[in-house]
Amino acid sequence: MTVLFWVLAVAAVAFGAAVFAAGSMARATFALLASFLCAGGELLLVGLHYLGVLVVLMMIMEMLVMAVFMIMYMMDPAGLMPMSMVHNRRGALIVSGTVFAALAAGVFAIPWPQRRGAPPHDPTFALGQSVMGPKMLVMMVIGIAILATMIATVVLATRTGRYGEDGAR
Repeated sequence: MTVLFWVLAVAAVAFGAAVFAAGSMARATFALLASFLCAGGELLLVGLHYLGVLVVLMMIMEMLVMAVFMIMYMMDPAGLMPMSMVHNRRGALIVSGTVFAALAAGVFAIPWPQRRGAPPHDPTFALGQSVMGPKMLVMMVIGIAILATMIATVVLATRTGRYGEDGAR
């Protein structure tokens, strides 16, 4: 488990870096997807099965939709023309290096608390209660409403529209 944890951690960082080295937006999208899949695998390894599966499923759908839109609307989706995902490279390196150094120093400088009590019997339920509390049913209904809205939007945005080829009801 420990070896798999570190393999996934290194792979997530490597794929995250590949986003900025990719030659096309489509390749960058799939590198980002791979990074998110590794992060979802990390969640599965630490016992947060619901969140891990949720991250994996959401990221697969989100990144595939993003790739489709990249291919539809980008001038060069295949990356045949040179492209860079980094703007202001020097400034970005300075800012990211400073933030990384501050966070790494914080890891070693702050005394970590000792665990009090035992882990919950059902970590998924405990996390849901911590995040949503009594509003979980509302969020589930809103999620279904958002999905229905997305489907209706896609149906209405198609060339033939809601009523088909001839427009008759």
